[in-house]
Amino acid sequence: MNTELFSLFSATFVTFFVLIDAVGVAPVFATMTAPGGPKYARRMAIKSVIVATIIVFAFAIGGAWLLDKMHISIAAFRAAGGALLFLIALDMVFEKRTERRENRAESHLSEEHEPQEDISVFPLGIPMLAGPGTIATAMLYMGNAEGNYLEQGVVLASLGLNMALVLMIFLLAGPIIRFMGESVAGALTRILGVILAALSVQLLIDGIKGAFGLG
Repeated sequence: MNTELFSLFSATFVTFFVLIDAVGVAPVFATMTAPGGPKYARRMAIKSVIVATIIVFAFAIGGAWLLDKMHISIAAFRAAGGALLFLIALDMVFEKRTERRENRAESHLSEEHEPQEDISVFPLGIPMLAGPGTIATAMLYMGNAEGNYLEQGVVLASLGLNMALVLMIFLLAGPIIRFMGESVAGALTRILGVILAALSVQLLIDGIKGAFGLG
């Protein structure tokens, strides 16, 4: 892998890792699947990752066509994506995402239904894993690499590797959460939020430059 492809892989992998935030989702996953036992948790982990992967890959591959039909330029989409990612980063830094996930989990578990209910599509697959930020970013990177199938393959590979990592973390969610503790997980989420904020600002700057032809 040459330097440019490695740089692209590194950037996309880090971006997707921060956006998907498997470490932040793991406590919610562990809470929601605890009533069903280990077998239920394992089944929900596998199914939710498969669902999220299919959804994000579909948008990544068909995103350029969708933008073209809606007459939206890549530069405009890049700027909008940067702004969206910045808002997500702020949520992560101030732990708003974690709070919403926990509220979603509590409301889901408080409903009168069997603990074996399939939660792989909602809320695990969507929106916890395949959220708007992840989908928009996948479309953005694939649009930037339009016509270059090798670069697009690198983007999809980094996304696929992230989903595999999510599955691994989900399968080990219980032991990981007990080992890390809530304070460590919260601190890690804040650090990832700061990194995402920097990446989002760069995307916003690139989008504005592209829109106004500033180089």
